[in-house]
Amino acid sequence: MKLNENLSAPAVNDKHTPMMQQYLRIKSAHPDTLLFYRMGDFYELFFEDAEKAARLIGITLTQRGSSNGNPIKMAGVPHHSCDQYLAKLVKLGESVAICEQIGDPATSKGPVERKVVRVVTPGTLTDSDLLPEKSERPLLAVCKSTQRKSVTIGLAWLSMASGALRLMEFGGDAKSVDVRLKQELERIAPAELLAAAEPDTMADEANPAGAGSLRVKATEVPDWHFDTASGEKALLDQLGAASLTGFGAHGLNAAIGAAGALLRYARSTQGKGLEHVRALTVETENEFIGLDASTRRNLELTETLRGQEGTSSSPTLFSLLDHCRTAMGSRLLRHWLHHPGRDQAVASARHAAINALLRTDACDGLSATLASVPDIERITTRIALLSARPRDLAGLRGGMQQLPALRNFVGMCNRDADAPLLQSIADALVTPADCLGLLERAIAAEPAAMVRDGGVIAGGFDADLDELRGLSENAGQFLLDLETRERARTGIANLRVEYNKVHGFYIEVTHGQTAKVPDDYRRRQTLKNAERYITPELKAFEDKALSAQERALAREKFLYEKLLQDLAQHIGTLQTIANAIAQIDTLTALAIHALRHDWCAPQLVANSAIMIEQGRHPVVETTIERFIANDCCLTQERKLLLITGPNMGGKSTYMRQTALITLLAYVGSFVPAHSAVIGPVDRIFTRIGAADDLAGGRSTFMVEMTESAAILNGATANSLVLMDEVGRGTSTFDGLALAWAIAKHLIDVTRSFTLFATHYFELTQLPDAHPCAANVHLSAVEHKDSIVFLHAVQAGPASQSYGLQVAQLAGVPQAVIRAARKHLAMLEAHSIQSTPQLDLFAAGTIPADEGDVDVEEPAVDERSAMLAEAVAAIDPDMLSPREALDALYRLKNLARQ
Repeated sequence: MKLNENLSAPAVNDKHTPMMQQYLRIKSAHPDTLLFYRMGDFYELFFEDAEKAARLIGITLTQRGSSNGNPIKMAGVPHHSCDQYLAKLVKLGESVAICEQIGDPATSKGPVERKVVRVVTPGTLTDSDLLPEKSERPLLAVCKSTQRKSVTIGLAWLSMASGALRLMEFGGDAKSVDVRLKQELERIAPAELLAAAEPDTMADEANPAGAGSLRVKATEVPDWHFDTASGEKALLDQLGAASLTGFGAHGLNAAIGAAGALLRYARSTQGKGLEHVRALTVETENEFIGLDASTRRNLELTETLRGQEGTSSSPTLFSLLDHCRTAMGSRLLRHWLHHPGRDQAVASARHAAINALLRTDACDGLSATLASVPDIERITTRIALLSARPRDLAGLRGGMQQLPALRNFVGMCNRDADAPLLQSIADALVTPADCLGLLERAIAAEPAAMVRDGGVIAGGFDADLDELRGLSENAGQFLLDLETRERARTGIANLRVEYNKVHGFYIEVTHGQTAKVPDDYRRRQTLKNAERYITPELKAFEDKALSAQERALAREKFLYEKLLQDLAQHIGTLQTIANAIAQIDTLTALAIHALRHDWCAPQLVANSAIMIEQGRHPVVETTIERFIANDCCLTQERKLLLITGPNMGGKSTYMRQTALITLLAYVGSFVPAHSAVIGPVDRIFTRIGAADDLAGGRSTFMVEMTESAAILNGATANSLVLMDEVGRGTSTFDGLALAWAIAKHLIDVTRSFTLFATHYFELTQLPDAHPCAANVHLSAVEHKDSIVFLHAVQAGPASQSYGLQVAQLAGVPQAVIRAARKHLAMLEAHSIQSTPQLDLFAAGTIPADEGDVDVEEPAVDERSAMLAEAVAAIDPDMLSPREALDALYRLKNLARQ
């Protein structure tokens, strides 16, 4: 709804007060954004904004005065604590326009001049108080181009806090593009999404279940913002380049259009240029190992299955590995975990660097030094946007003072090692002497939090500032010296020189001594027992002293703004340093964890294989006293493992640890195993767990089949697939048939590396007909009526599932367990055959479509055939009740035979 269409936010007209006219003019430019309107020490919200803010963040809604005959609803927050309210609003997906007073109240005849200086949105945050310390909140623009039956999607996304700008473009038919777009939205995880049409629908795609409380804000922008020619010009201007060819972006018209809309929006929110956005990265489809939302969730990379951040009691892979001492390192680690590259050379370079760190035992020294380094990456961004605070610069100064020590540690590690990555990091850690020198001269040792408080610029940096400070700070001594001189000159022993806020400086003389007052004394105030005077000397000092503090603050503000401008030339260097520090911090964290938990360096090879000796789950091994390590061998000749065993036996853990070891190897980390040899991997798929999607109208089984379909349609021979108990959400025979067909497809068609866990023991016959499949099971032993899980993976199928024993462990009442045992015995006694799986896949029971691969099915048992013929001969509609009962007895007798 537009502003002038809303009765609670009136249109601008002459019947409003001048201030309300000003407010409504400004608000009309930001109709869908909350407006923080500065009035003195508060930011005020009016009309509909006030009602909305009061509802969202719990501030008090009031009603003051009237304008145009209507009462003014208003709510406000103190300007000095507005960040906490902004954080709440941004977390709820709201945008806020900050309107400041830019005019001088002393000279303004009407309302003080005001203007919106910036717009705070979820995707354009740079303030440390508003951003999560260890994760990015990127802004994403999506451009969609359709030509006949072909659809092209261009993506451009920017991390405002770091200045990282990336592009991607892909195309195809509408269905495949929609699937790919969903996957990319899940990977990028934007905080805000820009689109010309249907941004809300796209934002919903980027909000996978279990993603926590933060939601993607959808923002619709005009279609002409995505113009390719304008986008190319905006990119060239931003990057200071003559062509996009060198960045690999030539011809990516949809992505370039998205980048143009993105930059236009980002600049409008900041109210200034984006000096820190100086590079462009073009990502390709084959750059990273594919991980869809369910895989990220099931592997618990950065969130638990409940959608929460990891804690000490419920860790995730990220929280477990995050020994980083800087926020930059933590963010890079998170990025690596979500973006494992396919390039083995990149991962191997990180392995070599970690090995060098461990060999020289430099981790403790590096970690201690890194602890003194602030978030240089985000401080640099705030310098570029002229929003850095004094303590940001003091922290930056302290961080750069650690660069020589960091460089020495890195150089020591690389002295006798073949680790080119460490050499490139050392080269980037050269101290920028000019930048550090400027900060050391300009910023006080312990500056105030805000420039307006004073005490930010160091003494000796500016002579004029020192003089003004001297006048203010030395006023007390001047007054004592003046008092001593005047007593001696006048002979008045009780003469006093003092100050108050009403009358300023004065000389006080009692009535009994007024005859001794010199001629240059001018009366300022008469009291009951005394007279107060001013002298030309005291008046001159008063003029200087009373304005000195105000002028000193103004001078400091001028010097500080100039300092930020002078630091702008070092932005590129600071970004390089920040990236190098983040890398060495992340590598050190991985090395520390590998050393503490006895992880090994994986071997990445060109041939297709995943061979893990004594592998362990990286998270589970830290939460239990003794973890049973297991091998996993997948090769070209052994593509699928059918995993059987009891519930709680460790099947899911075994599958997840294989995927996590593979992922960690390509992240560049050591892995929890005795040894690991891993070949090329393009995607990791998981179909684990059972959950419905009520909001999306999908049952548990529908979710299961949707995920299975994505795997069957997207997996290749280099994919790793985890399938856990497929088919359990429907009837036994339907589920078993689907599980058999899916496993067969993965063996015959996809030929992916597959771990297939199931309770359908009938499937254990698949390896008989398919040599590239093998049976393994998680062992357990039964003791009396209880079960002991051994968690060891052994060859061959399991003998039973131990379902009743697990139910007993779960606390199911004994009466229920006894009833279940009795019913189980009856089912087994009345079973038509001792091996029911034989008939399910017997020849003739499952018709094969033309073109299907022939499968050697077991022969039909003769007695089963007799029973089948007897059942087929019965026509229920033609039988009387008595005849039906007789037929039932005949079938029962036949079954007993």
